[in-house]
Amino acid sequence: SGWDVKAALRLLVTSATYRQSSRFEGEGAREDPENRWLARGPRFRLPAEFIRDTALAASGLLDKGRPPEGRSVLTYQPGPDLWKEFAFGESLKYIQDHEQELYRRGIYMFWKRSVLHPYLAVLDAPTRDVCTARRPVTNTPTQALALLNEKLLVECARVLAQRLVEAGELDDAGRLRRAFRLILAREPDQPEQRALLALFTDSLRHYQADPAAAKQLVSVGEFPRSPKLAAAPQAAWLCVCNALFNLDETLTKE
Repeated sequence: SGWDVKAALRLLVTSATYRQSSRFEGEGAREDPENRWLARGPRFRLPAEFIRDTALAASGLLDKGRPPEGRSVLTYQPGPDLWKEFAFGESLKYIQDHEQELYRRGIYMFWKRSVLHPYLAVLDAPTRDVCTARRPVTNTPTQALALLNEKLLVECARVLAQRLVEAGELDDAGRLRRAFRLILAREPDQPEQRALLALFTDSLRHYQADPAAAKQLVSVGEFPRSPKLAAAPQAAWLCVCNALFNLDETLTKE
């Protein structure tokens, strides 16, 4: 196609081979464990940048209006002194961005080889000291902690929860279905709906009993919070959205 890369990628992802089920079962699983016959589709955890972009897009925070160019984004750091510890003195300072700059795509995150952002590092992003043809994919408890507690991801859950609570025409089941469509592009089944509505009920009870904790949770991130909303329901829906962001189905391409 005249080196049209987009056309080549489109041909790849729309091919019958790529679109097969990724289920690892049956005779093919025994005789072809490495999938050399291409008898099933690929299955892998999404890269760190993709996971970040998924949360931004579902919450409505993703900045789509900017052209695909410009300087790097200095996003949230997990502590004020991390950069200072590894950046060799005061020659370079990490000055966090604000407002829409925080919500640009993950590909624009500032990348310094000696100070790789912890979120990228824990999800197997390379340091770029050497050429990397393929990123390794690991599964560790630290990754689960990062995905549950990374400030931007919690902020995305908070903003999505705010959108759900502001949808006054919906009941709790309707809000849950909307969250599923935004994050997973499908409707929840009955067991999923029961489990997640129970999570909402338990979380709501907890934060109604502890208003200070609810206010602290719904204050995560810089995106302005609506002062009209009660903190406890928003915090409860934040927990549900955070759980959805951390489902294997959300984090895995299959």
